[in-house]
Amino acid sequence: MKQESNMLPGVFCAKKKDGTIYYRSSITFQNKHISLGSYPDKLLAHQAYILAGSLTSDQNITLSNYHKNSILSFEKWVVLLNFRDNKMYFKTPIYLQPKYFLYYLDSKTELKFDVDDLFYYSTHKIMRRNGHLFVADYGMQVTILSRYGIRPHAVKGKDYLFVNGDEWDFRYTNIKIINRYNGVSSSLKNGRERYTAKIHLHGDFVIGHFNNAATAAIAYNKAADYLSEHGCTKQFHKNYVEDFSSAEYMTEYNKITLPKKIRDYIF
Repeated sequence: MKQESNMLPGVFCAKKKDGTIYYRSSITFQNKHISLGSYPDKLLAHQAYILAGSLTSDQNITLSNYHKNSILSFEKWVVLLNFRDNKMYFKTPIYLQPKYFLYYLDSKTELKFDVDDLFYYSTHKIMRRNGHLFVADYGMQVTILSRYGIRPHAVKGKDYLFVNGDEWDFRYTNIKIINRYNGVSSSLKNGRERYTAKIHLHGDFVIGHFNNAATAAIAYNKAADYLSEHGCTKQFHKNYVEDFSSAEYMTEYNKITLPKKIRDYIF
């Protein structure tokens, strides 16, 4: 990529593999070279450069001034204004606040995160598909809820909830996990919390009631193992129980007696 002698400031001429000419725009701010994007003609690329100069120099310009016809994307607005105001450059659309940061999915959707997650989300772009938020991590799509120990297929309101009711607030104090494990639910009985393990076949089958969630999760796993070994073709999402060592897990596993209606279930 090179800047021709008659090229406008901030504009560089480039060529695609098929020979098509296009123009790239960039700006240098606080000794940081920032790419602004590619454009079909040099005037548009120059307009992007001029706008970026305004964003980085005029403190009166804020995110509320963004409009959908802007030559620069909203994401680029966030990156430039955060760099201007907070002296930190991120490639992802992060804007720092005193005790947390905002991550913008678009101009109308801002997510809140604790500063503990800043490094992760400055290097991982959040994507949204069918209502799910995920990042690409080591070639896999990973839901952002997994960072809180929320299992796949967990149901909001049943398995976890947002304490203040704001489903875009992902600060740790705002997320309460109700049920950590598949097939486990909790309830209060005589002032004590009890955990019920159920497995779904043609309807829910109660496996048993337990004093802690981890043992109930093991009971679910044992029922899933038994059913799979005796002809059930359903794919059960078994629990990973980290509360026990391998030996402790097997001790609890062997203690559990599955109810007769599960042992006698006919497929």
